[in-house]
Amino acid sequence: MFIQTEETPNPATLKFLPGRDVLGRGTADFAGPETAGPSPLAARLFEVEGVTRVFLGADFVTVTKTEDKDWYALKPSVLGVLMEHFTAGRPVLLEGTADDGHAEAANAEDEEVVAQIKELLDIRVRPAVAQDGGDITFHGFDKGVVYLHMKGACAGCPSSTATLKAGIENLLRHYIPEVVEVRQVR
Repeated sequence: MFIQTEETPNPATLKFLPGRDVLGRGTADFAGPETAGPSPLAARLFEVEGVTRVFLGADFVTVTKTEDKDWYALKPSVLGVLMEHFTAGRPVLLEGTADDGHAEAANAEDEEVVAQIKELLDIRVRPAVAQDGGDITFHGFDKGVVYLHMKGACAGCPSSTATLKAGIENLLRHYIPEVVEVRQVR
């Protein structure tokens, strides 16, 4: 098994591509070892000293490290865990815990706008962000404001605000006149 790695815009996060499906569909974001229960893979990665976040995508895993660790020292340990896990055929996620990444519309009058927002996110935004090892998911829509949650490499990335405001907000405002602003939720 050969696992490729890619740098992300977030210097604390590295993207690992095992050359096979990780989740296939949906994503899973684990902000610490206490949240990793649904994923045997994430739980094992948190055992590597210096790992602070694990994000699972369709065909990749992004790992975030502490500031005091260097990738040249941490990367072999992470690769070893991934290699062992996938070679042994262990489950990545326990049954029924994947997330499609979208909240539902809060009220019936916003359903059409929310459907348009989700469609644009799924078709235009999420694939581009996944290339950088992250995900952006719909959290809500209220009075013209779209609330999005940034995951994986996007969480804590120095360029995430620019991506959110200059990229995503402009895209949504262009196609959906009801959208006036985009805000990040944590």
